[in-house]
Amino acid sequence: MIYYWVLLIYILMSWVPNVRQSAIGELFARVCEPYLEPFRRIIPPIGGMIDISPWLAFIVLYLARLGLNQLPYLLLG
Repeated sequence: MIYYWVLLIYILMSWVPNVRQSAIGELFARVCEPYLEPFRRIIPPIGGMIDISPWLAFIVLYLARLGLNQLPYLLLG
């Protein structure tokens, strides 16, 4: 759940000039970019500016969370 919020904040930081170049922005980039990169290869930015790949990243993160929540029920029957 924490990673969800970190990812959301990182994406919102792109709307504010020069925030991603700050120390906190670089920290968030080191945490979020490895996860976002595969999605950006699947869905390139539209028109070179609009990046919708984070939506897919959020969906996959949500589905993974649902799967992990169901894991104890699958293991214990």
